Amino acid sequence: MTNPTIDYSTFPDRKILCVDMKSFYASCAAIAKGLDPMTSHVAVVADLKRPGSVVLAASPALKKDFGIRTGSRLFEIPDDPRIHLVSAQMRMYLEISTEITRLFHRYVPKEAIHTYSVDESFLDVTGTEKLWGSAWEVAAMIRKEMLETFHLHCAIGIGPNMLMSKLCLDLDAKQKGIEEWTYDDIRTSLWPVSPLSEMWGIGSRMEKRLNRLGITTVGQLAHFPLEQLEKVFGVMGNQLYYHANGVDISELGAPIMSGQISFGKSQILMRDYPDPEEVKYVILEMCEEVAKRARANHKAGRTISLGIGYSKDEGGGFHRSRSIQTATNITTEIYDVCIELFHEFYRNQTVRKISIALSNIEEDEGMQLSLFEPERDKKRDLGYVMDTIRDKFGSDALLRAVSYTKAGTAKHRSRLVGGHYAE
Repeated sequence: MTNPTIDYSTFPDRKILCVDMKSFYASCAAIAKGLDPMTSHVAVVADLKRPGSVVLAASPALKKDFGIRTGSRLFEIPDDPRIHLVSAQMRMYLEISTEITRLFHRYVPKEAIHTYSVDESFLDVTGTEKLWGSAWEVAAMIRKEMLETFHLHCAIGIGPNMLMSKLCLDLDAKQKGIEEWTYDDIRTSLWPVSPLSEMWGIGSRMEKRLNRLGITTVGQLAHFPLEQLEKVFGVMGNQLYYHANGVDISELGAPIMSGQISFGKSQILMRDYPDPEEVKYVILEMCEEVAKRARANHKAGRTISLGIGYSKDEGGGFHRSRSIQTATNITTEIYDVCIELFHEFYRNQTVRKISIALSNIEEDEGMQLSLFEPERDKKRDLGYVMDTIRDKFGSDALLRAVSYTKAGTAKHRSRLVGGHYAE
C-alpha cells in the first residue's frame, strides 16, 4: 500500500514565531549581578550547600571555557575567581517571563500567544503585516526590544505551523538568530536531519526503536510505509510520519503532539534510596500529584507508567507501562499499578530517580463505576475535595502520613517554586 500524497496547499500556512531565550536562567542570574550574560561565567545551582547538587543552568561562556553545562555537579566546577555560583531563584525567573509575555502583547493579542515554557513562546503574527511588516521584521523588532529592555538574547524560528517553527528554531535559528522554514524547505532542511533524536519529539528510546526498523534520518521516516508505522507505534506512528513531513494542524496553544497528552511527574531524589519501602513512600506521593493534575483537567487515563533510575554508581533502571480496563484518576488505583510494576522489575538496587505518568487519556465524565467497587465514586469525589482544599490553603495543607517520614519529599517540595527555592 502506497503512502498518502501530501498536498501542502490544504494545510495551514501561517506565520508562527517560536521565541527562545538564550541561556535564560543563567542570563537572568548574570544580569541580576550586573554581569554580561554572554561573557560572564555563571552557574545556577540547585543547592549551593550540597557538593553533589546539580547545575541547573550554565552561561555560554562557562560552557565554552570550563566545559560545565546543565547536569554537571557542583563539585565538578573548578575553584576559579571568574566563576559566579548562584542559587536558583524561580520567582525571579517567572516574574521576568511574565514581563516578556507583556512585551509580546504589544505585537499580537493574547490569544495569539502560547507560553510553551518559562523561556519559550509561540506567537502567531499572521495578518499583522500592515502594522509591523513581515514576520522577519517582527522577529527582528522583538529581538531588539528584548535586548534593550531585559538585556536578554533570544533566537526566533519562523514556520507555517507550530511544529515547523519549533524545528526551525532548534535546528537552525539558534545558530543564526532568526531563520524561517517554509514547506519548500522540508526536503533540504528537515529530511537530512540525523540522528533522529535531533528532531523535536523523538527521544533516545524512540530513536532506538526507529533505528531497528532501518530508519536513521528524518527523510527515511517521511518515506517509510505509514501502515507499518501505525502497526508498530499506533497513533504515534501516524504523528511521526506526518511530523517528518512537516505537517501539524494543531491550534496555537494545543499540544503539538496532540494525540499523546499525558500527565506525569518526575524527580531526581535528594539522596540515594536503598530501602525499597522508602521508595514506595515517594511513589505514593508522586501518584497523588499525577492524579491531582489529571483531575485538574477533568481527565482520567488507562495507561500507567513507572520509571526507576538507579544511582550514578550502579547505573541503569527501567521504564515500564501497564494498561488497565477502566480509566482512572484515583491516587490509590494509580499507586497499585505502580507497585505491581515496581515489584516485577525492581532489582534491589539504590534508587535516585522516579517518574510516573498517566496516559491513554479520556474525559473524566466517561470514567466507569464498578459494581464490584461501590465506593469508587466516593474515592473519586474525595480526590476532588482534597484538591480544592490544597488549592485554597496550599499544597501542604493535606499530606499523607508517609510525607512526614524521613523518606517523604512532598513536604519539602511544597516550599519550592518550579522545583527550586523561590528566593
